[in-house]
Amino acid sequence: MNGTHQPVALYAGVEGGGSHSAIALFDADGKCLAECQGSCINFLLIGMPETERRIRALVDDALQKAGQPAHTTLRALGLSLSGCEVDETNEAFRQNLLENHPTLTESCFVCSDTVGTIATAFEDGGMCLIAGTGSNSLLLKADGTTHRCGGWGHLFGDEGGAWWIAHEAIKWVFDEDDNLRKPPHSTEAVREAIFTCFGVTDRFGLLAHAYTKFEKQRFAALCEHLAAAARHGDPLCLQLFKEAGAWLGRYIAALLPNVDKEMLSAERGLQIVVVGAVFRSWPLLRDGLLEVAGPLLPAFQLLELRGSLCSGAAFLAARRAGHRLPRDCSQHTKLLCSWRQ
Repeated sequence: MNGTHQPVALYAGVEGGGSHSAIALFDADGKCLAECQGSCINFLLIGMPETERRIRALVDDALQKAGQPAHTTLRALGLSLSGCEVDETNEAFRQNLLENHPTLTESCFVCSDTVGTIATAFEDGGMCLIAGTGSNSLLLKADGTTHRCGGWGHLFGDEGGAWWIAHEAIKWVFDEDDNLRKPPHSTEAVREAIFTCFGVTDRFGLLAHAYTKFEKQRFAALCEHLAAAARHGDPLCLQLFKEAGAWLGRYIAALLPNVDKEMLSAERGLQIVVVGAVFRSWPLLRDGLLEVAGPLLPAFQLLELRGSLCSGAAFLAARRAGHRLPRDCSQHTKLLCSWRQ
């Protein structure tokens, strides 16, 4: 023994979005040493230099909270960030971060928040189904390859998401009043929800919100009003949510040709983690989703994510650096639905 101090191997995962960020610091045995919160980390919103600065600050905060020496170099750092959807951009970001902050980490891995979600929920890949304001699905295989469907925004997609549900409801009202098509059920409850949500009294009042004062989140907020009407039994709102569920089932179906047989033949079936506020209305979506996806799969489970994406980001980064970070994925999910033919 020469008495030389061997530095502890530390791994960290960062979750970053448009409103907040978080970091978790782990040792090589998977023990969480510290967790910290931060502000927005999305380079599309704040730029690359500020994003790098905030990541550096998060790591420093976590090291301090864990009682580790300041500016300790991490063994691996995983970044699961919104906006990181393009591999080439992610690689450029990773290289810039390492060049500008050479003592931050030995290895760095950058991925989207969707990939981080799957890695947090599952040990060796799985599927993610998102229905928030928008919608999409993504498959992460055990070998690290990904396949996606959707995620193209409200102009080209987002079927089954809150925006789509709201748009469909509003379109029924416009089309009925124009005598363009007859709705399958009364629009009374839908009209009340629309006018209450936007604070207007007629269709013309909606035009400013749709064009000169457009805010996608404002339209997405209508979804909760429609869900409340559906829970009270309104037939048109019930139909809208069933149709939304069917679209989400199609997102699952679109990825099935790329799913490994091992995923399909697992004891509990294909594992799918669901994310987004629309899934708070799962009982309203259930029949539509199962009618589409149920006949295509012998078994599957829908799981809700609990907590942040930090552990998944750290796990992916550690694996890229040659270390398998021990963890219990079951702590990060809660069963929403189990289906078997």
